[in-house]
Amino acid sequence: MVVQLDHTILEVEDLADSVAFYRDVVGFEHRGRTAGFEVILVSPDLALDLTEGSAPTSRHLAFAMDRSTFESTFDRIRAADISYGNAPSSPTNRRGPGRSAGVHGATDSVYFHDPSGHMLEILTYDDPA
Repeated sequence: MVVQLDHTILEVEDLADSVAFYRDVVGFEHRGRTAGFEVILVSPDLALDLTEGSAPTSRHLAFAMDRSTFESTFDRIRAADISYGNAPSSPTNRRGPGRSAGVHGATDSVYFHDPSGHMLEILTYDDPA
């Protein structure tokens, strides 16, 4: 049996700010509004369904990317003057990328927060195999 995460619901403080952030900074595609959610396409097989709430519980989301996408996303983070860091314990120290481990091994990782305070991680693997 093959199991894969299809979508997850992420509560955010401001839908418009969050849509712009995930689209313009992180580089994901905004698919519009469906069933009451703003749908952000992360990959062909995964979507974030954004819903508005007054006090969202902070989540950690880690996005694996190829090296080129990682570099261009990191460039947009710096260009937008978003604080970032080299470790989950230091997401605002403006150092990085840091070294981490993901499901496929060693990574270069950058940590930062979205407008609602969710900790995001972008990562790229040393060996894409």
